[in-house]
Amino acid sequence: MDFSPLFSLKGGNGQPSPGSGPQSTPEFGTLGSQSDIAANADAGPIHRTPQKPPRSMQLVAIMLGVLVAVLVGNIGRAQAAWSNFAKLFSIGINNPASSAQDPRQLDRLKPQKQAEALLEMAVSHSDGAVEQISSRVDRWHGKLQWNSQIATLTTAALNSNDMRVRESGVEVELAAYGLSKNSASLEYLLRTSESRDHAQKIWALWALGLMGNRGVETNQIVGVLTSHLRDSDQDSRRWAVEALALVGTTPVIVPLLQTMHDDPSPAVRERAACSLAESGMFTPEQRAQAIPQLINYTDDPALDAQTHNWAYQALTDITHQHLAHDPAAWRVWYNANQNN
Repeated sequence: MDFSPLFSLKGGNGQPSPGSGPQSTPEFGTLGSQSDIAANADAGPIHRTPQKPPRSMQLVAIMLGVLVAVLVGNIGRAQAAWSNFAKLFSIGINNPASSAQDPRQLDRLKPQKQAEALLEMAVSHSDGAVEQISSRVDRWHGKLQWNSQIATLTTAALNSNDMRVRESGVEVELAAYGLSKNSASLEYLLRTSESRDHAQKIWALWALGLMGNRGVETNQIVGVLTSHLRDSDQDSRRWAVEALALVGTTPVIVPLLQTMHDDPSPAVRERAACSLAESGMFTPEQRAQAIPQLINYTDDPALDAQTHNWAYQALTDITHQHLAHDPAAWRVWYNANQNN
């Protein structure tokens, strides 16, 4: 479909690149290594400028190819670029841990290098990488630093077609932000999500989605994020949508559908549609629950032609059916298949 992928590349100052859309991962609230929210709960977030340049001009070219593909809405090109990106990592450039099956090699690396090496391998679907991340990530907290390498790898992981790799990306991102999965981190994020500093606020919304996905007071987080769908500024609503998609629980489907229908911003409506269709952390069964309402949206007179089109695209992505842009055809198909 023609939706942008879940994320796009970031600007060099850590903020979303102009024109890159809401898919850019916010880095505003990076707490960095050795963070201790519980001990220093009043400390503001520390933005750390990425310190590592890309490892080769080939990687730069691939990243730029993804950005161009995203900006022009060509998902085929974007996916091909990510495929090349994954292959580049899979050949093990400067990667002393060539196999996730050999923990002794990994143990010789510092936590930062362990996280980078294993996430590279997870993105490349190497056997055992996801399991190694799961077993090690709690030991990485307070020992990782957000940098350009982690930023690029978590972006690739969260674009994976493997839900386990997406979950690994969430885990590593939380560890690199210095956010433990506990009440102290949650309270910090809840306060920051009400900040007058816009950059800190939207980072906190995003990070709340990460926390909710990992089961930290998920219902409370969903309630907070849903309340931000009523914020006056488009950017906050847009990031609330992204965060709700990250949470990925069934109750989130309804507010995303409502946002797709009611939000005054086309950009926010598009992100809600994309979240329902293919991004975020929903299972195929969860996405299927949106089908009846999406069919209604295809000919809802309250919606514009573009939103009708997004509904058709979402239906195609969820069902893998290539029907005409005809509400009647979709209703016939749904009635015939809803019990299957």
